[in-house]
Amino acid sequence: MNKTGLLGALALCAFSILAHADEDSLRIGIEAAYPPFSYKTPEGNLGGFDYDIGNALCDEMKVKCQWVIQEFDGMIPSLKVRKIDAVLSSMSITDDRLKSVDFSEKYYHTPGKFAMKAGSLINDPLVDLKGKKVGVQRSSTYDRFATEQLEKAGVEIVRYSSQNEAFLDLASGRLDATLADIVNTDESFIKTPAGKGFALVGPDINDPKYFGRGAGIALRKGDTANAARLNAAIDAIRANGKYQQIQAKYFAFDIYGE
Repeated sequence: MNKTGLLGALALCAFSILAHADEDSLRIGIEAAYPPFSYKTPEGNLGGFDYDIGNALCDEMKVKCQWVIQEFDGMIPSLKVRKIDAVLSSMSITDDRLKSVDFSEKYYHTPGKFAMKAGSLINDPLVDLKGKKVGVQRSSTYDRFATEQLEKAGVEIVRYSSQNEAFLDLASGRLDATLADIVNTDESFIKTPAGKGFALVGPDINDPKYFGRGAGIALRKGDTANAARLNAAIDAIRANGKYQQIQAKYFAFDIYGE
């Protein structure tokens, strides 16, 4: 083999190795500030329901999870420019998001809820919260609901990069309420020392127009291969008991929903 042929063969071999490596790994975006779904442990490691489910799915698919930590509002842009291959970070499957990304089937479904001072009453949020400050996480489904429903009804909306920042401002009195996932609010705020004197109040917030059909794994438009294998993996871990094992680590109820 001449020198040119040898170099060509080596290049082809290197390309094949890299392609195989890509097939055997999945770069997954996650927000490490949304307990109990995703967080950093005191040792600086990733933890949470989303993280454990992702690792179980990767094990089922026999690929390596490469976790990429970033803020929630940057997830879809990073997916579109191929910095990541998927988003597994409690992202709700909504018609609005489906215009720009595809999703796996859901892997859990929980409603939203307001957190306020214990004893507060909310029958109709559009009426009872008028003139009050309500915190939401920027670019979340709660942000869209608040913008299109609450803000138009005279509620002052304050947006945050992370839900934890909203909890801090609620505890310090800079907010009257915050709207977020019921599990995240209960586990990350109500049941903590910072949440003493606060409670979950009002009706469940789960209008499908805004909150869709549960949390799924976001993928680039047209990525049918990853959608198919992720769906198969979700079905598999629910059938073999791995899903229930992970769920029991964090929740005392069925988070998968209807």
